[in-house]
Amino acid sequence: MIKNTVAAAILLSICFSAGAQVVNFTSSNLPIIVINTNGQEIVDDPKIVADMGIIFNAGNARNNLSDPFNHYNGKIGIEIRGQSSQMFPMKSYGIELRTAAGGSDEKSLFGLPKEADWVLYAPYTDKTLMRNFLAYTIAREMGRWSANCRFVEVVVNGDYRGVYVFMERIKRGSGRVNIAKMAATDISGDAVTGGYIFSLDKEPNGWFSSYSTPQSPTNNKRQFSFVYPKVENIVEEQKAYLKSYVDSFENALAAANFQDPVDGVRKFADLPSFIDYFLVNEVSRNVDGYRLSTYFYKDRNSKNRKIFAGPVWDYDLAFRNADYCNGNLTHGWAYQFNNVCPNDGAGLIPFWWNRFIQDSSYVSDLRCRWKELRSGSLSDQRFTQLIDSVVGLLGEAQLRHFQRWQILGKYVWPNPQPIATSYAQEIQYLREWIDSRLFWINQNLPNSGACFDYPPDVVEDFIVTIAPNPIQGSGIIKVQSKFNQNLHIQVTDIAGRLFSIRKVPLKSGINNISLHAEAWASGVYYITLSTDTGDKVSRKVIK
Repeated sequence: MIKNTVAAAILLSICFSAGAQVVNFTSSNLPIIVINTNGQEIVDDPKIVADMGIIFNAGNARNNLSDPFNHYNGKIGIEIRGQSSQMFPMKSYGIELRTAAGGSDEKSLFGLPKEADWVLYAPYTDKTLMRNFLAYTIAREMGRWSANCRFVEVVVNGDYRGVYVFMERIKRGSGRVNIAKMAATDISGDAVTGGYIFSLDKEPNGWFSSYSTPQSPTNNKRQFSFVYPKVENIVEEQKAYLKSYVDSFENALAAANFQDPVDGVRKFADLPSFIDYFLVNEVSRNVDGYRLSTYFYKDRNSKNRKIFAGPVWDYDLAFRNADYCNGNLTHGWAYQFNNVCPNDGAGLIPFWWNRFIQDSSYVSDLRCRWKELRSGSLSDQRFTQLIDSVVGLLGEAQLRHFQRWQILGKYVWPNPQPIATSYAQEIQYLREWIDSRLFWINQNLPNSGACFDYPPDVVEDFIVTIAPNPIQGSGIIKVQSKFNQNLHIQVTDIAGRLFSIRKVPLKSGINNISLHAEAWASGVYYITLSTDTGDKVSRKVIK
C-alpha cells in the first residue's frame, strides 16, 4: 500500500512534472486520486500492479494532498483503455481493485455500488469536461442504467494529470447491468437463454449479421462482439444461441409483418429501450452512435426474453465535438450517418433504425416519449441545471487542468470550428448547440400518433398532400387528421367520370393511404377528399 509519507514527496515534485506547466496543486474541492506504479510503465494490456490512494474527506471538507488516504489505500491493476483516445497525451485508465494477495476486491467507492472494476476517463479532447456526464445522466433519468460519474483530480507517479471522470464500466452485476449470471455449464434449456451483453464496435470478435448496412458501397455486414460472457469464457452453445436469437430479431425486423404486435419485431426486442437509446443519441448527435461503443443486453427468458438497447456509452465526440461526418451540425439525424459517410471504415449503422421509423406504432411512441421527456430530463431547464452544476463544481479544478494541458484555443482532434479560446466559451458553445439541437428535433421529429401536434393555424380537420405528382404508378395520399374520423375519397377524370370511391378510417395524426394509378390512362385526374363533418378538399393529379 502507499505510505502516507509519500504524499509530501509528491507535493514537492508535482509542480515540475516532465513536459508540464507549473501547477500549484496542494488541495481540491474534488476527491484526489494518487497512483504510484513503482517505476513501471502503464500499458494497454495487460494490467500492471500499482498502488492507489484516494483522499475524500467527509462533509464536503476540502481534500489536501497531504491528507491520509482515507477513502481507499491499496493495490490495483491498471491499464490504458480506449481506442482513438490512446493517441492523446492524457490517458484513460481501466482499474481493478485488488487484495494484497492479488485477487479482485469489490468495494463501494464514492457511494456507488460495490465493484472491483472502474474507469478513470480522461476528457482530453472534450474541453467542456462533461459530455459523457451529460449523456449518462439523461439516460439514467430516463430510467435506464448508465454509468455513474464522479469528477476527481489525479496524480500519477508525482505528475498532476488534471481532471478525470471516475465512473462505472459496463458490466453484468446487480448494481450495473442486472441480468442473470452465466456459467460455462449453462448450455441448454432456460439457462442458455441469458444473460448476455453484446455490442457493435471497432474490435468485433463475434458473428456477422446477415444484412448489409444501408448505403454501403461494398454491401458491408457488421460483426457483433461478445461482451458478457467474455469472449474467452463464452462456450460454443452460448455463442450459437445468442447469434440465433439476434438473427431472429433481425429477420423479424426485416420481414413484411415487422409491425405485428405478436409475431413482429416486438417479439424479440424491447422497443421502449430502443426509443430511449435513439433519443440520447439524437439529442447529442453522437457521431459514433448506433455503430460504435453500441451495447445491447438480453436476460434469461424466464426473466425477460427481449433484447434491450443500451447501456449508452462513449459520448466524448457528441454534443458538437466532431468535425467530420456532420457531427457538429445541429440539424440532421444521427441515425442517417450512412447517408453522410457511406465509406467510413470504422463501421456503418445497421438497417434497424431506418426500419423502426417505418413502424407507425414506434413513431407514435417515440413522439409521446419525446414530449414526456421534454418536460423533464430533456427540458431546456434541466440541461441548464446540469451544465451549471458541473461548471460550479469544476470552477477551480478546470483552471489547473488547462494549465496542465494547454489546449484551449488549439485544435485537438476532432474539435470543430470555431475553436473556443476559454473554458467559459467552451461552455457557451455547448449551451448554444444544445438549445439549437433540441429546437431542431422539436420541429422535425415525426408528428404522428397519439401525441401528434395539429397545426394551430389550420381551420380544417385534416391536411392532405399527394406524392409523387405527376404520378407514374402508385403514390401516397398523406393525411394529417385532427382526430379519429372517416375520410371519403373520390377519383374522377377531367371529364367528370367517376373512377373510384372509397371510405378510409383515419387515426388522429399522420395517415398514409396508398393510391394505385397503374391502370390509369395518361391525363388529368381530380381527387376529392371529404369527411363526415363537411370538410372537403380537392387535388389535381397528373398521370
